[in-house]
Amino acid sequence: MVVPRVARVPLMALAMAALAAGVWAGLLRLGWPLPAPGESFGALHGPLMIGGFLGTLIGVERAVALGGVWPYAAPVLSAAGVVALLAGSPLAPLLLTGAAALLTATCLAIFAAQPALFTATMALGAMSWLVGNAAWLAGVAVPQLVSWWLAFLVLTIAGERLELSRLMPRTRAAERTFTAVVVVLLAGLVSGGIASGFGARLVGLALVALTVWLARYDVARRTIRQTGLPRFTAWCLLTGYGWLAVAGLIAMSGGTLVDTRAYDAFLHAVLLGFVFAMIFGHAPIIFPAVLGVPIPFRGGFYLHLLLLHFSVALRLEGDAVGYDPPRAWGGLFGALAVLLFLGNTVRSAAGARRRLSGPHASST
Repeated sequence: MVVPRVARVPLMALAMAALAAGVWAGLLRLGWPLPAPGESFGALHGPLMIGGFLGTLIGVERAVALGGVWPYAAPVLSAAGVVALLAGSPLAPLLLTGAAALLTATCLAIFAAQPALFTATMALGAMSWLVGNAAWLAGVAVPQLVSWWLAFLVLTIAGERLELSRLMPRTRAAERTFTAVVVVLLAGLVSGGIASGFGARLVGLALVALTVWLARYDVARRTIRQTGLPRFTAWCLLTGYGWLAVAGLIAMSGGTLVDTRAYDAFLHAVLLGFVFAMIFGHAPIIFPAVLGVPIPFRGGFYLHLLLLHFSVALRLEGDAVGYDPPRAWGGLFGALAVLLFLGNTVRSAAGARRRLSGPHASST
């Protein structure tokens, strides 16, 4: 049984609600005078962005890839987790842990159907989310477990790029190197992640090595010489890899990152600079596949990409010099970059819909 595209709309809508609420909570944490639903709303920034928004988005994408009905249980639970988070329900960690368990089952089913290094990498990403959520459910503080959440995103993206890198010449030695990088990352997570000095150095080393590998083998090196959407996507990817390297260097530079300004810099180099650059680049490809809505490329897409990178640079500058205003303004510009991205995406989709339904559209 095939799930109709229209049934995915509520899930994507709740993912967008989590994104909006997560950005709002992030601005509150930075001290912007915005109305807050409750005193602890700012603390929901991470769970909303990683579990609510990205967990639901990736869950829908994996369900579409596998096919059938049962894989949609993962994004349904993560979407329910969004509602629970916004309602202040204590069930939110349980729902998101269940979503991670079902996403892991989905990724393992994909691996069973197509055994490959890239499907194994994405399955390890889902497992990392499950470990992090299980720790959260057990009452572990977010800074102690956030490395597992970040590994969920990094490994998922790395697996997707590894799949596409098959279009580039690659040796067995390159695949062994990629595997070694993943092993080092997992070793860093098991060692405590960025909450321990040794774990942070291993995580940082893995991120820098992964950046080098992707810069060498990603098909974006070829598509950046093209025009239109392929070139824009390549710019998103390659510039995003730069922030992943910055995050790795931050993690390698000292001991534990918890309770330091380096913690904020590391997290947002990964989550904003790297992950959102990937989202900006892949959205015109993924959204049509998931929702059936074409999103033609527009030159204005470069505006939200440039604003994103400016915001991350400004935020990290504030973290580096220990001065709050650049950090706060960087957060605000980051929120505006996300808003501009959504506006440009909707505008492109609306323009495409008008052309398809216009007087010159085919009547067949």
